[in-house]
Amino acid sequence: MSDPILVVEDVPNILELLDVTLRFKGYPVITARNGEEALEIVPEQTPALVITDIMMPKMDGYTLAFNLRRNPQTSHIPIIFLSATYVTPEDKDFAMSLGAVRFMEKPVDTEDFLLTVAEVLTNGSDALSPPMDKQQFMDGYGRRLEVKLSHKNAQIVRNERLLKTLPDSLKNSFEEMLEDNYAQRDQIQWELDEIHQRLENSLSDPAA
Repeated sequence: MSDPILVVEDVPNILELLDVTLRFKGYPVITARNGEEALEIVPEQTPALVITDIMMPKMDGYTLAFNLRRNPQTSHIPIIFLSATYVTPEDKDFAMSLGAVRFMEKPVDTEDFLLTVAEVLTNGSDALSPPMDKQQFMDGYGRRLEVKLSHKNAQIVRNERLLKTLPDSLKNSFEEMLEDNYAQRDQIQWELDEIHQRLENSLSDPAA
């Protein structure tokens, strides 16, 4: 295989693990830390396959897939989603409706991961559905974000309550978890605000 596999992941140790795993099996690999970086790389070196996380800064995996699928030059590239956050049946349905060929939950089983990659590279992307239009994408993505934001806020409330009852010896790890929750909530809220802004713009400008 001459064309590389593009791995898009913002967590350094996961990105390294996926990179090393694929290279060990002889696959050429290129990497990006978010969707924006991936879209800059793709025109220069078209990948045979894109493997992407969903929740990432700057541009998430859903938006990356939407952009790849609506561009005629990249619409044929098969996409595998990886996620530890967007794992409900509705999340997976939305991912597949964007044109993904597989959805895998983290933490990824290495053997299953390599088998899935081999299957996708062998079978290609012949059965891909037509690209989703912009309004469909924004509506569906907005719903997914609203559900995630509600869930994350509930997690934060539970952690804040629990933290008050813990002995000092246990507080550090839960404080770190709470900080992660805050960061994830802020990222989801930012993405949701962006979606709402795009919806407002599209309503005010029919050509948008």
